[in-house]
Amino acid sequence: MESCNCIDPQVPADDLLMKYQYISDFFIALAYFSIPLELIYFVKKSAVFPYRWVLVQFGAFIVLCGATHLINLWTFRIHSRTVAVVMTTAKVLTAVVSCATALMLVHIIPDLLSVKTRELFLKNKAAELDREMGLIRTQEETGRHVRMLTHEIRSTLDRHTILKTTLVELGRTLALEECALWMPTRTGLELQLSYTLRQQNPVGYTVPIHLPVINQVFSSNRAVKISPNCPVARLRPYAGKYMPGAVVAVRVPLLHLSNFQIYDWPEVSTRSYALMVLMLPSDSARQWHVHELELVEVVADQVAVALSHAAILEESMRARDQLMEQNVALDLARREAETAIRARNDFLAVMNHEMRTPMHAVIALSSLLQETDLTAEQRLMVETILKSSNLLATLINDVLDLSRLEDGSLQLEATTFNLHSLFREVLNLIKPVASVKKLSLTSHIASDLPMYAIGDEKRLMQTILNVVGNAVKFSKEGCISISAFVAKPESFRDARIPDFLPVLSDNHFYLRVQVKDSGSGINPQDIPKIFTKFAQNQSLTTRNPAGSGLGLAICRRFVNLMEGHIWVESEGIGKGCTVTFIVKLGIPDRSNEFKLPFVPKVPGNHGSTNFAGLKVLVTDDNGVSRTVTKGLLMHLGCDVTTASSSEECLRVVSLEHEVVFMDVCAGLDGYELAIRIHEKFTKHQDRPLIVALTGNTKKVTKENCMRVGMDGLILKPVSVDKMRGVLSELLERRVLFETV
Repeated sequence: MESCNCIDPQVPADDLLMKYQYISDFFIALAYFSIPLELIYFVKKSAVFPYRWVLVQFGAFIVLCGATHLINLWTFRIHSRTVAVVMTTAKVLTAVVSCATALMLVHIIPDLLSVKTRELFLKNKAAELDREMGLIRTQEETGRHVRMLTHEIRSTLDRHTILKTTLVELGRTLALEECALWMPTRTGLELQLSYTLRQQNPVGYTVPIHLPVINQVFSSNRAVKISPNCPVARLRPYAGKYMPGAVVAVRVPLLHLSNFQIYDWPEVSTRSYALMVLMLPSDSARQWHVHELELVEVVADQVAVALSHAAILEESMRARDQLMEQNVALDLARREAETAIRARNDFLAVMNHEMRTPMHAVIALSSLLQETDLTAEQRLMVETILKSSNLLATLINDVLDLSRLEDGSLQLEATTFNLHSLFREVLNLIKPVASVKKLSLTSHIASDLPMYAIGDEKRLMQTILNVVGNAVKFSKEGCISISAFVAKPESFRDARIPDFLPVLSDNHFYLRVQVKDSGSGINPQDIPKIFTKFAQNQSLTTRNPAGSGLGLAICRRFVNLMEGHIWVESEGIGKGCTVTFIVKLGIPDRSNEFKLPFVPKVPGNHGSTNFAGLKVLVTDDNGVSRTVTKGLLMHLGCDVTTASSSEECLRVVSLEHEVVFMDVCAGLDGYELAIRIHEKFTKHQDRPLIVALTGNTKKVTKENCMRVGMDGLILKPVSVDKMRGVLSELLERRVLFETV
C-alpha cells in the first residue's frame, strides 16, 4: 500500500474555513486565467508595443499562479503523491517565472520612465503649439483686418475720405470709444484736432507740438501707450464715476509738404508726422493687446502710403490743370502770333506793291531825265535822286526778305546758273561806285571753280553784293579784293568756324568767298553785333550813316539757308575788315548746262539797242504807273498803246502788238486777262508776248503767271537800263521770268 502525504483531519470549525479557501482559490484561479486572455488580446491588437516578451513572461507568471491555485483545490482532500509533485512543480515554476519577471522589470522601468518624460515633453510641445496656433490665428485675423482696413482706406484718393474712413474702420474693428487725428498747423508749431470719430470735441482745437508726450510718440515708430489725462487724449468729457479707457498714440508719416503744397496744408512743416490717438471704452478692464498695437501701427503706415498717393495725385492734377491752362494760353498766343504774322505779311505785301509803284515812277523818270541834256549841277541832282531811290528800293527788298526769313516762308529756288558770270556781273555793278571813291577793286576766281552750279542765283548774288557793297561803303581809300574758290575739306577744321559741320557728297561742293577791304575796320567786341538786324557798328555809323542795318543780318540768314556759314574778322578800327562765307552749291549734269534760266542783263552800251517800231501794249489801272511805263518804252523807240482796264485791253490788242505789259496785283483780274488773250489768239505765233509788270514779290505770283501762260514777269521799279535789257532778252529768248 502506497504511502500518503495526507493532511490530518480538521475539526468541524475548520471545515468551513477550508470551504472558503477552496472557493477563493477557485475564483483566484479563474481570475488569473482570464488575465492572460486579456494580455493576449492586447498584444494581438497592439502591433507597435515594444515589450511583447515582458508581457509573455508576465502572462506565464499569471498562468502559473492560477495553475498553482487550481491545483491547490485537490490538496484540500486526501490526495496522492502525484498531486503533491505537480503542486510542487507548479510552485517552483511560478517562483522561477516571477523572479525572471522581477529582474526584467528592473531594466524596463527606466525605459518606461523615459517614455513618460517624453510624453510630458510632447504634451508641453503640444500646448506650446496650441499657443502658437492661437497667435497665428490672431495674426491671421489681424492681417484680415489690416487688409480690410487697407482696402477701405485706399479705395479712394481723396485725403479727407481716407482719414475719415481710417477712423471709422479702426473704431469698428477695435471697438474703440474714440479715435482722433491731429494734424500739424501751417506754422508747424502746433497740432490741430482735424478729425474725430464721435466728434465730442470741436474740430480745430490745438495743442503745442513740443509737449513731451508728443515728442515721445514722434520719436518712436511703434504705438505708444499714453496717459488718458494728457492734452491729446482728452477727446471727450468724463462725468460721474466712469474711468477713461486705455489710450495709445501712433505717428502717421507725412510727405515733405514743401514739395507738395496741398491746399490748406502747410507749405513747410517742421514735423513730418501727424498724430493718431485711439481710446478703448471707458470703465472697462480691457487692455491693449500686442496684436492690436501691431494692427494700429500697420494701419498708420498704410494711411501714410495712401496720403502720399493722394498728395501725388492732387499735385499731379493741379500740375495737369496748370499745364492745360498754359497750353490754352500758349495756343491763344500762337493763334495771336499767327494772326499777327499774317497781318504783318499782308501789310508788307500791300505796302510792298504800293511802295514799288511810286518808286517805279521815281526811278523810271529819273533815269529818263538822266539821259537828257543836263547841266552838271542838274545831273548831280538826278544821280542823287537815283541813288536815293535805289537805296530805298533795296531797303524795301531787305525788309520783305527779312520778314520772309523770320516766318519761314522764304524758300530758295534752285536753278542752274553760270557761276563765273555771276562774279563778273557783281564786279560790273560795283566798279562804277568803287571808281567814284577811287578804290582799287580786284578779284580772283580759282581755276578749279566750276563754271556752272545749282543754287539760288539771286540770293547768292544778293549776299555777295551786300558784302562787297559794305566794303565799298566803309572804305575811303585803298583796295578791295574778292576771292572765290572751292573750299577744301581741311579748311573746315578752321578754329574760327567750330560750329560748322559740312556734309560732303559727290553732287555738291562748298563755295568759299572772301571779301577783304582796307577800310575803317571794326572793334573785335562789336563783331557779334553786326549780324543783328537794325544794329550797326557805332564807330562807323557816325562817319557814314548810310545803310539800314539789315544787310549782314539778311546775308547771314541767306547763308544759313544755303547750309553755309559766315564770319567777320578785323584787328580793330582803321585796320580793315575781312568777311568770309561758305555756301553749299550743287554740281549740274552736263546735259543741264544748256538749260539755263534767264536773268535779264543790262547792256553795256546803251545806244546799241534800238526798238523803233516795236508795238507794245501797256495795261495798268494806275495812271501814273501807266504813263511812266509808256515813257520808258517810247524813250526806247517803241510804238506804245495804253489801256486802263481789262476790257479796254481786250478791245485794243491786235495782231500788230508784239508785247503786252500788264500790271498784276493781288487780285485775279490780270490772270483772267491773260487767259482771255490766249483764247482770242488761237494760234501761238499770232499771240503777243504777255509780260506781268508788278510790285508783288510773292512766289505765288510767279506761279500764277506761269499757270495762265504768261511769257514773263518783271518786278517794279524799272529803270531805262532795266527795260532795255528786258526787251532785248525777251525778244531774243521769247521768255523772261525775273526771280522773286
